[in-house]
Amino acid sequence: MTIEAIEKVTQIEQKARADKAEAEGRVKLALAEAEREGEAQLQKARSDAAEQGKELLRQAEARAAEAAAKIAQRAERESDALRKAAKARLGEAAKYIVERVVKS
Repeated sequence: MTIEAIEKVTQIEQKARADKAEAEGRVKLALAEAEREGEAQLQKARSDAAEQGKELLRQAEARAAEAAAKIAQRAERESDALRKAAKARLGEAAKYIVERVVKS
C-alpha cells in the first residue's frame, strides 16, 4: 500500500470516527429532548388529573349539599306535621289528665 492510500484510509477512518461522534451527540440531544418532552407531558397529565379530581370532588360536594337540603326540608315538613298533630291533641290530652286527676 502506498503512503497516499494509507493517508486516505486514515482520513476516512478519522472522518468515520468524527461522523460517529457527531451522530452520538445528536442521539444524546434527541434523547434529552424526548425526556424533557416526556416529563412535560407527564406533568401536564398530572395537572390535568388533579384538576379533574377537584372538579369531581366539587360535583360530589354539590350533590351531597343538595341531598342534605332535601333531607332537611323533609325533616322540617315531618316535624311540622308532628307539631300540628300534637297541638291538635293537646286539648284531648289536657282533658284526659284532668279526668284522671279528678277520678283519683
